[in-house]
Amino acid sequence: MRRALAVLAAVPLTLFAAACGSDGGANPGTAASATTSASASASAPAPGAPSGVKVAGNVGAKPTVTFPSGSPATKSSYEVIQAGDGDGVKAGDRVIVNLTVYNWDGKGNAVQGSSYDTKAPETIAVNEQLPQVLQEGFTKVKHGGRLLAVLANDSVAQQQTTPAEPTKVFVFDVVGTQPAALKAATGKETGESIKGVEVVSPGGEKAPTLTTKTSEKPSKDLVVKTLIQGTGAKAKASQTLVVHYTGKIWGTDQQFDSSWERGQPAEFPLAQVIQGWQKGLDGVPVGSRVVMSIPPDLGYGAQAQQGIPANSTLVFVVDVLAAY
Repeated sequence: MRRALAVLAAVPLTLFAAACGSDGGANPGTAASATTSASASASAPAPGAPSGVKVAGNVGAKPTVTFPSGSPATKSSYEVIQAGDGDGVKAGDRVIVNLTVYNWDGKGNAVQGSSYDTKAPETIAVNEQLPQVLQEGFTKVKHGGRLLAVLANDSVAQQQTTPAEPTKVFVFDVVGTQPAALKAATGKETGESIKGVEVVSPGGEKAPTLTTKTSEKPSKDLVVKTLIQGTGAKAKASQTLVVHYTGKIWGTDQQFDSSWERGQPAEFPLAQVIQGWQKGLDGVPVGSRVVMSIPPDLGYGAQAQQGIPANSTLVFVVDVLAAY
């Protein structure tokens, strides 16, 4: 199913795993993605290009889709079924949608899944990873609107050894748009700390300074302290987080990673990172800055990583900037 849906790189896999079963875990912080060449190969049809597919039912409820007789469409297209009357969707938005997807194979044309069944709307980044037909189509609807998209094999770069997928038909009901991620933690400083660890917060969007050079022995348990108390919604284990962070080794002050130094926040499903992060960030309000001491059994254990010796206690200072 994931291979079949490579054309929707930015769509979370929850719905599709539920519809067709999981095919194994992805690497932490990553998701199945279409290649740049795949996106570039999708041709943008004229708005309302006819596919013969008919959509019935009200926006806000699972649609009824009727397919024409004969062979499935071989050209991708989109059609605005209902324009909507809310705010418009722009390139770069993270649009929240209810979606229903079908395999248009000219036989059963079976439904592959619907967020109306799972009761969990999906979030899609309207960016260059999407096929051109979707990049254009989403910008033609507003909140409260409905978009029909037919994604044929012309929307995906095909490998010679990869069999062609059935044409996909998506019906998107636009619920809203995710707010932009924060630039840095924002809120009240708490005065909390971890003994042996120092964090200096310079204020504004500047990165905090983390120092882990200490003779103190680390705790054998996970320790999480809130340095700045955010006021946003609490992060959930099932969500994708946007964070800034720096990671160091307890006792040596050896840094092994920093999104601040890369100049770009990290974005990842919380369920796909180390246990210390999963347990430590679950329930943390957006806008918070936390410092975490993660024992080896909740980190990388006896397995050495690049820049991380085996059996290391890890220390992270983390700004939680968004949770989707």
